[in-house]
Amino acid sequence: MIEVWTEKYRPDTLSEVVGQEKIVDRLSAFEDRGSIPHLMFTGPAGTGKTTCAIALAKDIYGDEWKQNFMETNASDERGIDVVREKIKDFARTKAVNAEFKIIFLDEADALTQDAQQALRRTMEQFSENCRFILSCNYSSKIIDPIQSRCSVFRFNRLEEEKVKEYIKRIAENEGFKVSEEAVNAVLRVSDGDLRRVTNVLQTASMENDKVEEDDIYGAAASLRPEEINEVLEKALDGEFMDARDQLSGLMIDRGLDGQDVINAIHREVLDLEISDEGKLRIIDNLGEFEFRIAEGGSSDIQIEALLAKIADLDE
Repeated sequence: MIEVWTEKYRPDTLSEVVGQEKIVDRLSAFEDRGSIPHLMFTGPAGTGKTTCAIALAKDIYGDEWKQNFMETNASDERGIDVVREKIKDFARTKAVNAEFKIIFLDEADALTQDAQQALRRTMEQFSENCRFILSCNYSSKIIDPIQSRCSVFRFNRLEEEKVKEYIKRIAENEGFKVSEEAVNAVLRVSDGDLRRVTNVLQTASMENDKVEEDDIYGAAASLRPEEINEVLEKALDGEFMDARDQLSGLMIDRGLDGQDVINAIHREVLDLEISDEGKLRIIDNLGEFEFRIAEGGSSDIQIEALLAKIADLDE
């Protein structure tokens, strides 16, 4: 049976968490005192929010952590019923050999406004018996009454050196080698997301004793920098049809969608040899067309329209 590396390398204690040293120190201080307030973890995906919540529970409860810890994903169960029933039922029961339980709400920013209001009342009602940890990508989507009841921890993307150390540790433990070019490719496609780092490495190493740059871009279904630069240069030179055909072929070959292309362009746009004003206009268009795709616009049409905008830049 193939192990899932994201779970295999998930830290069991706060002391094993990669990066986020200041946050780990503050959480450890809460643990040492034997109590925690309600917490809110906010930041990009893959930066350790869920890991810290589970590690904190394991440090506090030991072998009985599963009886005293409940995790629910608010993006799957985002209505008021989950707060009124599932969460309240768990919160009203006593902890096992502990003073309080922990309820972890992942992706809490997906909760509806009504569900958040119900959650606020539940937090007030069961504060002596239960602590809540809310995880979200955007704290602005959480209502102020909940934010004011939580100690907020803001998770940042991991530093490159920390990610490199993590990559080398996995490679050593799993018995494969990874070239320096492949390491840089992992850094580029993961953008500080340690979960994505782990998944890409597991996929790339399945059939290779030494992982190279091409293996990483293939595993990540991502465009290489030179590929997207070639497309952009053709578009900037006014060769719209050539740029469109080349990008379309790459998208079909790699199974990419519009969001993947926008992310790839965003990574490379600042290195283009064009004026700052040109870069500004491209980034402005990236935001516009990402929004259109998110709102349900056709991915192919929106990417072609984006290329047309780039080709129409007056450089």
